[in-house]
Amino acid sequence: MNLLAWTDQLPDDWEAKPLRSAADYVVSNVDKVPDDDEVPVRLCNYTDVYNNEFITPALDFMHATASGVEVAKFGLAVGDVLITKDSESWDDIGVPALVRETAGDLVCGYHLALLRTFKHKMDGTFLFRCLQAKPVRVQLELAANGVTRFGIPKSEIGTMRLPVPPLAQQRVIADYLDRETARLDALIAAKERVLELLAEKRRTLVTRAVTRGLNDGAPLRDSGIPWLGEIPEHWETAALRFLVDMTSGATPDTGEPEYWYGEIPWVSPKDMKQNEITDTQDHVSEVALSESPLRLIEPGAVLIVVRGMILAHSFPTALNGKPVTINQDMKALRCCSTLVPRFLSDFFHGFEERIVSLADSSAHGTRKLDTEVLGRLEIPLPPQEEQKQIVMYIEDTISRLDALQSTIRDSIILLKERRAALIAATVTGKLEVA
Repeated sequence: MNLLAWTDQLPDDWEAKPLRSAADYVVSNVDKVPDDDEVPVRLCNYTDVYNNEFITPALDFMHATASGVEVAKFGLAVGDVLITKDSESWDDIGVPALVRETAGDLVCGYHLALLRTFKHKMDGTFLFRCLQAKPVRVQLELAANGVTRFGIPKSEIGTMRLPVPPLAQQRVIADYLDRETARLDALIAAKERVLELLAEKRRTLVTRAVTRGLNDGAPLRDSGIPWLGEIPEHWETAALRFLVDMTSGATPDTGEPEYWYGEIPWVSPKDMKQNEITDTQDHVSEVALSESPLRLIEPGAVLIVVRGMILAHSFPTALNGKPVTINQDMKALRCCSTLVPRFLSDFFHGFEERIVSLADSSAHGTRKLDTEVLGRLEIPLPPQEEQKQIVMYIEDTISRLDALQSTIRDSIILLKERRAALIAATVTGKLEVA
């Protein structure tokens, strides 16, 4: 496969040249450690570049220090392009951001490379768009080396080939892509706003159903729990520890191959992206089940994540549709006869924000939901038949909302693909821009 096939299809007055012929490039060594002998700066770090197409002083930069030499060498100028030099994933290498506005104290940080074009040869915005184009940037991705962390050798930055049209044409292309990507971005933002509204509607619907039931005329009483509010008069409440048996998970010895690659699903937080778990990325063997602390969780348990950074914003919950095991960052809740598992799962979804607020930071900085704290959580308890009706109502209503959300997400994916294709086709000369 010819990775530079685009070079054979350039317009007659375009050339394919190495980046070093069109720009200077330096790899930053400015770290985050403050030094009293250095001057205060704002540091443009990896995440600032990775998460933003355009760098301006309005971003929330880290405050740090740098030497006068570093400020002179790595200070940001309008038109500079910053790229991610290192990453845990090879296909995140070379992600660009364009400096649109700057200030005297803005400095390029570690794990980034700073590219500054020769103004008489290349427009900075055009270079930025070139590096957004997958057919061009793939050179950096494939040049990255490493095992658990990948990095681009500095020499590979300079040797990567770029499409180079006449300077006036570069500016026409840059202006065109600014307009067209802004238009597409506005469409994407509007659709993402609709997704946010649908998600809020989903949460409100679930929360109301698990706290008020389906009979709008039912008399209400104060639950006595401030965050829960009023519930139907005939409902009860109970602490979770009286309604479920909790089972902890474990990780078999990873140095024992016979414990792994079996047929028993081993659920970890990365699998908790759906409402029902029937299979997982990792599996363990019967040997692991007999020789380790693992326990088999029969179908119908409520699986939850109790440790991990995801608890800073989410509380993943699912039911298992077949026998599974779980890792140490999770628990399985086996409901008593008066509590329908799906009702408990729906309650968790409806009060996700409340449950997330109960998680604390561990000594290692990750988030943890203590078993005792979780056990004290008060759960509304309608009669069992009413729980089943509520579950059916939520499932039916949510399925329609989910279908609509899925359609919108698909349209967003198509718009993003169209955006990427537009950039690639334009900067390689396949799409003529007048």
